[in-house]
Amino acid sequence: MTRDLARLFRPKTIAVIGGGAWCRLVIEQCQKMGFEGTIWPVHPKAQEVAGLPAFKDVGSLPDAPDAAFIGVNRFITIEVVRALSAGGAGGAVCFASGFLEAAAEDAEGADLQVQLLEAAGEMPFLGPNCYGFINYLDGALLWPDQHGGQRADKGVALVTQSSNIAINLTMQKRGLPLAYVVTAGNQAQSGIAAIGEALLADDRVTALGLHIEGFGDLRAFEALAARARELGKPVIALKVGKSAEAQAATVSHTASLAGGDAGAGALLSRLGIPRLDDLPSFLETLKLLHTAGRLPSNRIATISCSGGEASLAADTGHARKVEFPPLNERQKEDLRDALGPMVALANPLDYHTYIWRDTEAMTQAFSAMMDPQLAMTMLIVDFPRDDRCDASDWECTIQAAIGSRERTGANVGLVATLPELLPEDVAARLMEAGVVPFCGLSEAIAACEAASLPLPEAPAPLLLPTPVVEPDLVPEAEAKWQLASYGLRTPRSKRAASATNARAVAVDVGFPVVLKGEGVAHKTEAGAVVLNLNSGQEVSDAAFNMPAGRFLVEEMVTGAVAELLIGVVKDPAHGFVMTLAAGGTLTELLEDSASFLLPASDAEIEAALQSLRIAKLLDGYRGAPAADREAILRAIRAVETYVMENALGLEEIEINPLLCTPTDAVAADALMRRKY
Repeated sequence: MTRDLARLFRPKTIAVIGGGAWCRLVIEQCQKMGFEGTIWPVHPKAQEVAGLPAFKDVGSLPDAPDAAFIGVNRFITIEVVRALSAGGAGGAVCFASGFLEAAAEDAEGADLQVQLLEAAGEMPFLGPNCYGFINYLDGALLWPDQHGGQRADKGVALVTQSSNIAINLTMQKRGLPLAYVVTAGNQAQSGIAAIGEALLADDRVTALGLHIEGFGDLRAFEALAARARELGKPVIALKVGKSAEAQAATVSHTASLAGGDAGAGALLSRLGIPRLDDLPSFLETLKLLHTAGRLPSNRIATISCSGGEASLAADTGHARKVEFPPLNERQKEDLRDALGPMVALANPLDYHTYIWRDTEAMTQAFSAMMDPQLAMTMLIVDFPRDDRCDASDWECTIQAAIGSRERTGANVGLVATLPELLPEDVAARLMEAGVVPFCGLSEAIAACEAASLPLPEAPAPLLLPTPVVEPDLVPEAEAKWQLASYGLRTPRSKRAASATNARAVAVDVGFPVVLKGEGVAHKTEAGAVVLNLNSGQEVSDAAFNMPAGRFLVEEMVTGAVAELLIGVVKDPAHGFVMTLAAGGTLTELLEDSASFLLPASDAEIEAALQSLRIAKLLDGYRGAPAADREAILRAIRAVETYVMENALGLEEIEINPLLCTPTDAVAADALMRRKY
């Protein structure tokens, strides 16, 4: 069910239920922010709360409130929610904890959450176990604590699963205008994606930032991405959970390569939501998106009065997907006119200090650097600390940055290499003039990278994860047979019931052959695979030395120019993750892999293949023949089709190696784990 959150987030009447310090703070924060609506305290005994007359209970209110902050214990919270829902309230914030998020410590928590959902019915609510929200646009705060923000006419919206992180984000001194800050708590009813979609509907919201611990409803995130695309508003995310402690590997290389985080990254990439790795870069990206929107390319330039800063900019960008294009003839000519013959012209540019304090000359030089080939031009300026130094000599840089923006209409940023060396009042001036005030050079370049990522085509609906099962290891021959029926090319093979039988079977298959012991997951490590056997005696000797009682005899495929791994694991949180990687013995050695979710587009598959370090081998390295790309794509699609049509009960598949020859792509080994 999709609930309308507009009335909750943009209330004209607010009920504050409870009488402790938290509830008084909600009222005080609304008053401090100039909320123009009506606030109704509710308390069974008090005559007034925070100077406002109190009502005995929800039923005594003059009307159904648009929004209610519920600051009572978890048991009373359920009864209050029931009364609000029955009375037609617009929505509520459930501050109390002790529901499903506490189920591990309190068995009663899960049952109480069920009761809370039943009590709410169709009325939306946030939480439980959350701080609520701040609407800086209208001054409406269902927020029981201090915050560092101020009223805004427009700005970015933030949604977090952590109330403490939300508080910290409001305290930023970076000049970023905030429209909304919303905490989701344990998301019993209203999830991050649904909240984000509701906030994007406000015309005054320019961009959306999500702090995500877990995704939950995948269809809701697909809907959020579709709505953001429709509105032309960018969404970015800070997703936690990269650490090894958050991942669970199974028996395959694929699971080890993908881990728990690959699915999250693949989901965000699929939805066109850039992922940031830290809070400072997250905020700087939102600042850029608020001011300039998505960047048309990743081509950037920096200009500074120091060779050290120019070198630092180049090195910082080296690890990012950004480009510093060479200066064109127009730029060189105009820069020479502005700077004279003493400055070596390049990008990044060190313009020295010859024109320092000459605002017009600086404006001319900055404008000359700007060009249609660039998505962003950044002026590197670190201001002196204002408690011990005089920053008046830096006024010329502010005016020149603003002047060059006005003169050219280009995307312009002013960057302090150290975040603390860009004063908040300067950041506010620059933002007002349409210049992005970047706090930190690495953060600025990370923001340019994120804002320039191309928006992918609208994806097909995800193949949702099926229920987790205890799978069986499918015999390799059977796994290959099943996959071959969907178009996967496999070697000629026969099964042998004993070491003696293997010798006779090898004659039928035709030498040279490969001998494999059945029922072993990692055959190479276990000594359960021997290649290039050319006689019956070699086959029987190898079989007697293997840790297996049953065998698979296969044709020996030769002429491979590269070996690939194609794997799929079911990620219970994100769907079915396909991983392409360097195969064979190089899998662990190179750690060369790329992952995406199923079903995949041709563009996703091609991008994944090209991102691999072994892509050069596939393309033909140093005169060697290239692999048959069409055959590789057929193999990938065969595995995908099998998964799409047999997802129920499937846990993982791994083809390793896929032998890529100039004319074919053959699955030399197949691992499958599923429950029938």
